[in-house]
Amino acid sequence: MTEPIKTKNLDRYGSAALAWSRARDILVADTPTADLTFFVGTVRPDGRPHSAGVGAVWVDDALYFKAGPGTRRARNLAANPACTVSVRLRGMDLTLEGEADQVTDPAVVERVAAVYREGGWPATAEGAALTAPYSAPSAGPAPWPLYRLSLHRAIGLATAEPHGATRWDFAT
Repeated sequence: MTEPIKTKNLDRYGSAALAWSRARDILVADTPTADLTFFVGTVRPDGRPHSAGVGAVWVDDALYFKAGPGTRRARNLAANPACTVSVRLRGMDLTLEGEADQVTDPAVVERVAAVYREGGWPATAEGAALTAPYSAPSAGPAPWPLYRLSLHRAIGLATAEPHGATRWDFAT
């Protein structure tokens, strides 16, 4: 299980540091069935930022998302895998920082496709990519490569009791 190697309390009002397990448990419980939009932030080759909404899932202690090969997101990740992923969860705003690596193991792609199906998107694995009868209009045609976020840092801001703000650093 991915655990932080360092925790920093960012709350200036005296609230205790948040436990990483709180954020992780919400991700486990709410993806893929909750109506969540994750925003992946990447960097264009000229240094300008890019952000796009994606359907992401937390599977086996990691965040996965897809990117059509012709999308700006995929082209940016090919040049520079550093990215952020932000989401408003139930009771917490969460930003994840790390590197997105393309998944090449067909067994992992199948495992993630199964989780997407549990959430209602009829994804199937086709080798090291996902296919489905439909996706976001901006995704381009299938197959869609799958990416796994290698987590370096996360920042959580609780929007429900107990409140607080915390940064968690992970081994890279």
